[in-house]
Amino acid sequence: MNSTEFDWKRYPEAEAFFLEGLEACLATHQLAARLEQRMREQTSTKLIDWVDHIVLPDSEPTRERLAEMGFTVELLGETPPGRTAFYHPGAVFPKVVLEESKSRSNFFEVALKVESVADFAAKQEINRSLEGAPKSRYRKVLVAEEGGLSLLAVERRAYRGYLCETPPAEYYREYLRAEELWRTRPRHFFDDPAEGFRRTMEILEDGSARLGKGLAAHIFFEEERKYWQERNKAGRLQKERQDYLGLGWANHDHHTFRCSRKHLQDLVRFLECMGFQCRERFYAGQEAGWGAQVMENRLLGITVFADLDLSPEETVEDFAHQPLSMKKDLGTVGLWVALHGESFLEAGMHHLAIRADFDALRRDMAEAGIQTMKPFSDFSFLRQAFTQGEQWRIEPNRAKELLSLGSINQEQYQKFSTQGAVGSHLENIERKEGFKGFNQRSVSAIIQATDPRAYSQVSA
Repeated sequence: MNSTEFDWKRYPEAEAFFLEGLEACLATHQLAARLEQRMREQTSTKLIDWVDHIVLPDSEPTRERLAEMGFTVELLGETPPGRTAFYHPGAVFPKVVLEESKSRSNFFEVALKVESVADFAAKQEINRSLEGAPKSRYRKVLVAEEGGLSLLAVERRAYRGYLCETPPAEYYREYLRAEELWRTRPRHFFDDPAEGFRRTMEILEDGSARLGKGLAAHIFFEEERKYWQERNKAGRLQKERQDYLGLGWANHDHHTFRCSRKHLQDLVRFLECMGFQCRERFYAGQEAGWGAQVMENRLLGITVFADLDLSPEETVEDFAHQPLSMKKDLGTVGLWVALHGESFLEAGMHHLAIRADFDALRRDMAEAGIQTMKPFSDFSFLRQAFTQGEQWRIEPNRAKELLSLGSINQEQYQKFSTQGAVGSHLENIERKEGFKGFNQRSVSAIIQATDPRAYSQVSA
């Protein structure tokens, strides 16, 4: 891997371009301004993190400016005639669509991303027809037109284009079937996790053959978020807050799965079959003793962290694809998996990270009785922190096996057996200047603080 391939940069000029444009839109569009205020007050989130794309008049100066800011034509973004889509491959920004034959110079269309336009329309009391069939790849609804600006809401399923369609009847039978298969898939394979990976791969292969791997993957992640939030109070609370406005989880930043050293390659293989590609390798430092393979699926707009115990000498290897030796001593991630199971199977995700107004979400969670741990990134361009961990009950056979193997001592065994162990978190993340990367160093201390052997709810 080229060492500079994932050297993520900051783009303050591009951020200013969006923020200034959105501010001008809010000054002329009263409904958009009210919605932006409700997002801040009721969900602790920022408008820019909900913007899917903006539309501008097409011109040579505009194309030149986009190129200078790092935008390029979106080859996957099929558009109606007269429109061209652009995206930024090296940053986290909304997409830009240019339209011919428009004389205005500012944003004249802003589209918000939501999980369901039907839910959004119902919550916002929008009495207009929805474009695009239910559960199709792209749906949209016009929210309101004011001051020369059109505000829309859009919903995507493994699709980066802008064309609505009506799928055939067979599509819906297969879609509902796939939802049921992912929702009811077997997860408990204590004696043979490899069998769990194998059987889940069969579901993916079946769904991919019937719907395409993109849609099969989209449904998988919808179900994983549901499974995770059922076991995470902070997740349920924030989802309820965002659902109050009809937004859903469309502001997700990344999904994190914790893996054993034995089964990391199984998870990577599964994700690659969904169309994910490996991005940077993450290593938190020798003291932390863990690392991760970051993976991204641009079609889905989803980034995954695959965490595992890792030693310094292994960081130079392609640990996502090369088998790793088994070790008796368990690090933070390995112990979490041994106590709860593979994230991919019974444990579910370790955390879901959402883009939010960092200080506001921390404050509002505290008012609801949920504390936030000490931030592990606190830069002007990147702020990250976990909510207090959800305490999970430990299956007796897991604790007994760890004790018999010498991986925990008698005192730890008693603690886990009676008090359980820290399970999952919600991650509060705020990005600025389009920064797409992660903090490789400071995360070490907070991950150590989440070790089940010494977990402390470190409040900020």
